[in-house]
Amino acid sequence: MTLSQTFLKSARALSIAMPPVLAIQLALAVQPAPAADPPATSAAAPAAAPKVAKDSVLAIVNAEPLTRRRIGEEAMLRYGTDIVDGMVDRYLVLQACKEAGIHISNQDVQNEVIRVAGKFGLSPESYLRLLEEERDITPEQYSSEVIWPMLALRALVADQVTVTQEEFDRAFISQYGEAVKCRMILVSERSRAEELLKQAKANPDSFGQLAAQHSEDAGSASVRGLIPPIRHHIGDPELEKLAFGLKENEISEPFQLGDQWAFLQCVRKLAATPPSEEAFPAIRTQITDRLRDEKVRGAAGELFQELRQKAQVVKVFGNPELEAQYPGVAAIINQQKLTIGLATEEAIKRHGQEILEGEINRTLLTQALKKKQQQVTEEDVQREVERAAIAFGFVTADGKADVDRWLANALEGEDAKAIELYKKDAVWPTAALKKLIDAEITVTEEDLKQGFEKNFGPRVEVQAIVLGDQRTAQKVWDMARNNPTEKFFGELAAQYSIEPTSQSNFGKVPPIRRFGGQPAIEEEAFALQPGGLSGIIATGDKYILLRCQGRTEPLVSDPSAVREELTRDIHEKKERIAMAATFDEIKQSAQIDNFLTGTTQDGRVAEAPQQAAPAKR
Repeated sequence: MTLSQTFLKSARALSIAMPPVLAIQLALAVQPAPAADPPATSAAAPAAAPKVAKDSVLAIVNAEPLTRRRIGEEAMLRYGTDIVDGMVDRYLVLQACKEAGIHISNQDVQNEVIRVAGKFGLSPESYLRLLEEERDITPEQYSSEVIWPMLALRALVADQVTVTQEEFDRAFISQYGEAVKCRMILVSERSRAEELLKQAKANPDSFGQLAAQHSEDAGSASVRGLIPPIRHHIGDPELEKLAFGLKENEISEPFQLGDQWAFLQCVRKLAATPPSEEAFPAIRTQITDRLRDEKVRGAAGELFQELRQKAQVVKVFGNPELEAQYPGVAAIINQQKLTIGLATEEAIKRHGQEILEGEINRTLLTQALKKKQQQVTEEDVQREVERAAIAFGFVTADGKADVDRWLANALEGEDAKAIELYKKDAVWPTAALKKLIDAEITVTEEDLKQGFEKNFGPRVEVQAIVLGDQRTAQKVWDMARNNPTEKFFGELAAQYSIEPTSQSNFGKVPPIRRFGGQPAIEEEAFALQPGGLSGIIATGDKYILLRCQGRTEPLVSDPSAVREELTRDIHEKKERIAMAATFDEIKQSAQIDNFLTGTTQDGRVAEAPQQAAPAKR
C-alpha cells in the first residue's frame, strides 16, 4: 500500500453476502442499531449522543496526544455528509417500521445470518469470522448495520416482492437451460465490423486470432474473443435469439451493441444441465431468494422516495447558513434534532480507525519535519500538484501543467472540499517526505541502460504453459520435447495450463521483456532461439514451460531520444522507494499508543532489534 493510499483508505463496502442493496440503503447502516427492534423511543426521535468526553485521548504519538475531538472532526470532514444522510434515512425506516407494526427480533436476525452463511457453505461462526478478517466488520456491526436494515426493508415492501411461478421458471431456464458458447468481435464502426466479418467468413478458424488482434473489447480479446455463455432470459432477447439461431462454427451478421458493432461465432451448443430431484428443493429456495432480493432492491428504492417526500427533513450539516442558525445540529427530522455529537460519534465508530491511522502518520511526519526545522509550504504543495498533472499527461499547449483540468479529472469535478482533502491527504504527505529524504537521488548510466532495455528493447515472443506441480511439469515437458511444434505446444497449453490466458490462447502470452521483475523467466526466455524449448522454470509455487517464437524489433533504436523521459521516470521511482523507506524508518522508531485499537508500539524495540529481552527466570 502506498503512502497516499494509507492516508486515503476508503471506507469498506458492507455489501458482503447480502444482496447488493442500493447505496442509499447501505447508508442506513451508519446509525447504531440493536440486533433486534430498537427501543420505542428510537423510532420516535433520533437518539441522544452518548456521554463521551469530547477531548478523551485516542492515541499518543511520541508523547503527543491525538484527541477524540480531533479524530471526530477529521472523520466528519471526510464522511460527515454520508453519515448524516444515512442516519436520517435510518430514522425514516425506523419510523416506517413503527407505523407498520413491524418487529424484527433477535431471532429473526440470527436466522438470517445462519441463512446467508449457509449459502456459502459456512457455519455462522466461520462466516462472521471471515467478515471480520476480510472486511473489517464485527459480528455486531454486521447484525445491526447490514442484516437488520435488510430485514426491515424486506418487511416494509413484503407485499411487493412476491415471486411468481413464471418468474421462477424463467430464472431456472436461465441458470440450468441450454446455452451457446460464442466468440465475439466488437468494434466502433460498422464499416470496420463488415471488413473483419469478410475475413472471418473467408477463414472461420481465424476468428479467435482476429478477435485478439482487432476487437476493441479488451476482456474478450485477451481470450481470443470468448465471452460467457449466452443463455435464455439474461438480457437482450434479440441477442439471445441471434446466438441460439447459429449453428456451430457459423458466424452472425453485424449487430449494434450500444454505440458499437459486434458479430458472433458459435463455438459450441451447450445442453441443458437440470439438477437432480434431491437438489431441486434447495435450488428452488436459492433462486426464489435471489429473485425476491432483486425485487426488494427495486421496491426499497421507491419506498425511500416515498418516505423522503412525506418527511420534513432539514439537512443542516454542510450548510453554513443553517449551521449558524442551528449550532450543534446535524439535521432536523420531523422537528426532531439529530445532533452533531451523535453524528460525530457514529463517524468515529465507522471510520475512526482509518482516520486515526492517517492522523498518526501525519503527526509522525510533522514531528520529523519539526526536528529538521523544515515545513511544507503552499508552494511545495502546488509544485507537487503540478508534477502530478504533468505525470498524467495534463499539460497546456505550451507544455505547462494544466492543474485545473487535472484536478477536475482526478476528483471527477471541481468541488472545493474535495480539492482541499486531496491536497491534505495525498499531496502534503508526499511533499513532506520529499523534504525528509536525506540521500540525494541519482540516476546512473546502468539505471538508464536497464530502463531502456525494459521499456524499449527487444522482447521475446513465447508460448507458455503454467503448471501447478513438478510431476505434471516434467510430463508435459517430455511431450513438448518429443513433438517440438508450435501447434502441439499450443494444444498442450490448452489442455494442461492452469493460467487462463495461456490456456485459452493456446499458450500465447504477452512478450517477455528484460528487467520486468521476473529474472528467472527472463533469463530463460532470452537464452532461447526461435522454436527452442525452455527447461522447467520454478517460480513461487508454479512451474513454467516456454517455447520461443522469435523476438520483436526494438521500439526505439536510439537511447538518447528517450534519455530525458527515462531519467525522469527512474528518478521518480527511486524517489518513491526512498520516501517509503524513510517513512518506514520514522514509523518503526516511534512510540505509538493506539487506544482505539488497543495496540502499543515501543520505538526503542525498532531502534535496537539486536538487544533481546532478558529471559524470565
